[in-house]
Amino acid sequence: MAKTRPYLYYDHVVSLCAICLRRIEGKYTIRDNQVWMYKWCPEHGQSKVLIATDATYWRQGREVYIKPPEMPLQFNTEQHYGCPYDCGLCPDHMQHSCLTILEINDHCNLSCPVCYANSGPARLEHKPLAVIEKMLDAICANEGEPDVVQISGGEPTTHPQFFEILDAARRRPIRHLMLNTNGIRIAREDGFAQRLASYAPQFEIYLQFDSFQREALMTLRGADLRQVRETALLRLNELNLSTTLVMTVARGINDAEVGEIIDFASRQPCVRGVTLQPVQFAGRSEGISASAQRLSLTEVRAAILAQSALFIASDIIPVPCNPDALAMAYALKTPAGVMPLTRFIGAEVLLSGERNTIVFEADPVLKGEVFRLFSTSHGPEGQAQSLASLMCCLPEVTAPAIRYDSVFRVLIMAFMDATNFDVRAMKKSCVHLIQEDGRMIPFESYNLLYRGSLQNRLEELRGEVDLSFGRGLRENTSPGVPQSAIMRRRDLPQPSGALAPQKDVR
Repeated sequence: MAKTRPYLYYDHVVSLCAICLRRIEGKYTIRDNQVWMYKWCPEHGQSKVLIATDATYWRQGREVYIKPPEMPLQFNTEQHYGCPYDCGLCPDHMQHSCLTILEINDHCNLSCPVCYANSGPARLEHKPLAVIEKMLDAICANEGEPDVVQISGGEPTTHPQFFEILDAARRRPIRHLMLNTNGIRIAREDGFAQRLASYAPQFEIYLQFDSFQREALMTLRGADLRQVRETALLRLNELNLSTTLVMTVARGINDAEVGEIIDFASRQPCVRGVTLQPVQFAGRSEGISASAQRLSLTEVRAAILAQSALFIASDIIPVPCNPDALAMAYALKTPAGVMPLTRFIGAEVLLSGERNTIVFEADPVLKGEVFRLFSTSHGPEGQAQSLASLMCCLPEVTAPAIRYDSVFRVLIMAFMDATNFDVRAMKKSCVHLIQEDGRMIPFESYNLLYRGSLQNRLEELRGEVDLSFGRGLRENTSPGVPQSAIMRRRDLPQPSGALAPQKDVR
C-alpha cells in the first residue's frame, strides 16, 4: 500500500526567508483544519509558520471571495527584479490603492516599544509642506479621485504645519480623509478637536486604542494612556466626529480584550468601527516576539466570535480585494441595539460562478457597490450609501434608515512580515504608502525592505538578481524614480555567521 503524507498539499507559495529576505519556495498544507506554510532556504534551511487556524474560512478567500483586480490610472516602476523588489507600483501589481498612507513626519510624542515606523521623540524629521503637496498630487495622478488618504507619521499632529497639510489635502479630489493619531493632542489641547471637526464630513479620526489595561499599554506603547483615550473619546463624542478605534493585537498582551473593545466601541456615538491589527513583526518590536505573540487573522476572527455577542461566523467574511489579509463585518446601530448585517449578504448571496455574479441581482452597478462596500476604500458616508443600496435588494431584511453615523464596521487587517510572506498576497495588497518620488509602495513590503536603512539590504538583493541573470548596469526607465534609484551590478558579501534553521513560528 502506498504511503501518504499526513496533510493535504494545497498550493505552492513564493515567500521570503525570514533571515536573509531572499525569495524562496514553499508550500501550503492543511491538516486538522489548520493551514501551515512550509518553506526552505538553501542557506538557512527549513521553517514553517501557522497561517490559519480555520482552513475552511481561509480557503474561502482563495476560492470564493475573489474579484477581478482593479488597476490604478498609472504604474510607477518597471518590472525588473521581481516581487517584492520592484514595489512602486509595478505593472504586475494586482490592486490599486484602496487606502493610501501619507507619512508626513518621523517625529512622535511617544516612544512605543512596538512601532513599525521606528518613530519617537528623538526623530525630528518633518516633511516640508511643498514636498507633501507633491506627494498628494502623485496620489491623485495614480487614483484620479483617491478613495481614502490617511495622514500618518510618526505622530502627524506634531507636524508644525499640520493644519496646512489638511487644507492641502482638502483642496484635492480626495473622497475621504483620515487622520491616524494617538489622540494626545486631542485630549490635552482645548479647541483641537473642534478644529479637526471643521474638516467633516468625509473626515475621520483613526484613533489608537489598544487596551483598557495599564500593563498592556505599557508593553505596547510605553505609557499609561488610559486617561488620554478617555478624554479624547469624550471630546470626539461631543462633536460626533467620525472615529475608528485601532487596536494593535498581540497574543497574551491584549487579545483577551478584543470583544470588550468592540462592545465598548459600539456604544460610543462617534465611533463608526474598530480595526484590529495583529502585530506585524517589522520595525521596532521590543519586549515581544513572533514566536510568542504572533496572531493570525483567523485567530483574531475567532477571538471576536468568542468574546463578543454582536457577530456570528457568517458576519465576518474575507475582503475580496485582498482576502488573505483582510476580513470585515458590518452592523447598524439602532435604538434597539446593534444589528449585524453581513450574515444576510454572505457568499451564497454575493457570488456565484466564475464571474462573481450577484445571485439576486445582475445589475453591474449594484455588483460594484457590493465589492466597493467590502473593501478598505470607504469612509462612513460611503459605507452608508452602499449599505442602503444593498439592503433594499434583500427582501428578507427589514433594515432601518441607514445614516453614516449608524454604520458600525469591524475590520481585521493582518499585514504580513518576512515570516509569513506570500508573493500572491503581496500582489493583492491595497494599502500603499506614497513616497516623495511618486512611488506607491505596499505597506507590507515597505516595512520589510524599503523603510530607511532597510533599503541597503534591498539593494543587495537586487544586485543578486542582476548577477543571477548576467545583467550589468540598470537603465532607469521608470517614471518618478530618480537616478539615485539605479541599481548597479556588483559582487555582494553573503550574510556572515552560521545561522541555525528557523523554529516553528505560530
